[in-house]
Amino acid sequence: MIARTIRRTSSAFTVAAMIAVAGLALPSVSWAQDSKPAESGAKAASETDLLKDFIHFTRIARYDVAAQVGSELLGRGIKPKDFVSMVDGAGEQARFDETVGRAMRVGSLEPIAGAMYKLYESGRLAAARDPGEIAENIKKLTGTVQGRIRASTRLKAAGEYAMPQLLNALMDRDNPALRSEAQRVLVEIGSQSVIPLATAMVHSEPAQAERLADVLGLIGHRAALPFLADLKTSSTVANVKASTERAMNRIDPGSVNAGVADLYLGLAERYYGQSRDVTSFGGEDFQLLWSYNPSSGLNMTGIRTAVYHEAMAMALAERALTIDAGNQQALGLWLASNLRREIQTPQGYENPAYAADRRDAMYFAVAAGAGPSQAVLARAVDAKDTMLARKAIGAIERTAGSGALTAKTGDRSPLVEALTYPNRRVQYEAALALGASQPSAPFAGSERVVPTLAATIREASAKYAGIIARDNEQYQAIRKILEQDGYTVLSRGSSLTELDGAIAEVPAVDLLVAVDPNATEVPALITSIRGTTRTAATPLLALTTAESYPDLRRRYETETNVTVRPLATAPEAISKAANDLVLAASGGPIASDEAQAYAARSLAVLRDLAVSRNTALPVEEAVVPLIKSLTESTGATKMSVAEVLSLIGQQRAQVALMDAALNASGSDRIDLMVKVASSAKRFGNQLEDRQVRRVVEMAKGSDVAESTAAAALAGALNLPNADLIQFILGGRSHQAQ
Repeated sequence: MIARTIRRTSSAFTVAAMIAVAGLALPSVSWAQDSKPAESGAKAASETDLLKDFIHFTRIARYDVAAQVGSELLGRGIKPKDFVSMVDGAGEQARFDETVGRAMRVGSLEPIAGAMYKLYESGRLAAARDPGEIAENIKKLTGTVQGRIRASTRLKAAGEYAMPQLLNALMDRDNPALRSEAQRVLVEIGSQSVIPLATAMVHSEPAQAERLADVLGLIGHRAALPFLADLKTSSTVANVKASTERAMNRIDPGSVNAGVADLYLGLAERYYGQSRDVTSFGGEDFQLLWSYNPSSGLNMTGIRTAVYHEAMAMALAERALTIDAGNQQALGLWLASNLRREIQTPQGYENPAYAADRRDAMYFAVAAGAGPSQAVLARAVDAKDTMLARKAIGAIERTAGSGALTAKTGDRSPLVEALTYPNRRVQYEAALALGASQPSAPFAGSERVVPTLAATIREASAKYAGIIARDNEQYQAIRKILEQDGYTVLSRGSSLTELDGAIAEVPAVDLLVAVDPNATEVPALITSIRGTTRTAATPLLALTTAESYPDLRRRYETETNVTVRPLATAPEAISKAANDLVLAASGGPIASDEAQAYAARSLAVLRDLAVSRNTALPVEEAVVPLIKSLTESTGATKMSVAEVLSLIGQQRAQVALMDAALNASGSDRIDLMVKVASSAKRFGNQLEDRQVRRVVEMAKGSDVAESTAAAALAGALNLPNADLIQFILGGRSHQAQ
């Protein structure tokens, strides 16, 4: 029956899989079709057979069998170029493309189909970018018409990787036909030609520079403008000056009189912003850096995409600074790019654009001073770049005095803005920096500093998540996963607007999960999240429909603040995706040891503010959360909270300290009574009568240490004579009685 309903195949694996799926027992016989069975008793299927089976079973919706066959095929370790040869050689390219697209919309097949697609694309790229293939295709540019068309198509597929050899062809003085064809291909390749050719142009002898300027003008891409302007300014050769100006006029007539440093800075900003028009290989792990030597020609160096844009932004900003050393915008951009390079460098990766023995990014940030670091922080706040914001605050704190911390950058005070940044680490670190600076006068936003410091003591380790779900059953399923990971989950909202009230009641939302949005809803939701002050930096995990997943995955695969997964994803995979997302976006949740460190630093700052009686940041504003912390904390944290309360001249602070002492025992009670005594000596007796009576009772107790501490407290309270008589009479020894 199975053989009649499912295509027959010579694959032993497929037959076994079909029988297993049908629930039948697998007899102990060999499925081999020849006289040399494998050691397992069955002939192993060929890779081509497995590929055909994967396509077949996917197309008839037998996804369980397709998953087994696909896993077996991928497990063979086929090289990318061999996989391409197998697909194309079997005449399955069209069916393969269609099948992979279908499989990407099936949750169980998506990872397998994705791996196959990547294997095939890698193989095609490897073939197109092979230096031998490129050389052969360049030769064919002067062949038959059909050969030229095929060669041009393949060279355009190679893109930047063909640049060194195409440049040589462009400069071949003995073959004018090849020069003309090479120029045509370079222009058709477009944006990927610009940086390699521009790099060669500014280091070439005049005749070559003139020709390259003309080609760049024909390409017409704005990325060439700073290089053309630079050469126009620096060259003393009339023909070179004329060709560069001609090219600039062709690209943008308004650029001819623009400042060279400004043009470099504008391009650097595009790289920093990771614009698509300056990204050659979107979705790939590596990009190319270029250098030129007249003796060896163009040289390419692969660099991880994670740090490529930062490398280019730094190089262009450096050139702008070389031309205009006082350009503060270029300095700020260089510092931001360098800090972000450090943040995004994969662990263990040796960046070819940044020597291993070069100083770390923070060295340059602190050396530049507080002003440029404030500019970096402003950039991070605008971009909602949490990791960069924290680095910038660290640099500012180490270099700025109290005036510089709150000083304006243009019409902004970035550090003060960071107090309301939608991430608690940034809020805490900004408050710590401002509080430690001991400002001498209030400033706009100063009222937020002390409450933020107080919040770190109680709320630093709390994790909050919001779930956007139309269906309560789906909400409860995701809520269970998040609560198991330690999140406090807000009440359900079917839209971001419905969550507004719940979001307003928590310090910050660490994660948002959207359940079952389609391809149209996800972009709109992201726009809403980024446009809302309290969620602008909050990472989003979108659990989307199977149909929408492939497109959304490709669209957001390079985003650090967005992760897309199929709705059918297993709970443990959802948990991992959420954890990975929060780690990439903000450094992960605040762990207990980190929370304790924040609390200790905040308490130290609050203590210093209280001791100095700072009027710009009055510590009295923290009294309510400190009292709550006193009842919830233990150990050293509890005693630090008590010390700060003992420095606040409010009755409720002294009363809370005494209540904490009465509720404690042993050495904790004694230590807390010492804090109450310290408060009384500063601000006088503010205890309630019930507490004074307990002090007197404890002073007459049998525990020597406790009674002595109580007696000392009584002395600090300056009790009236009637109360003192009780101590005198109650203080006799047992023998005297």
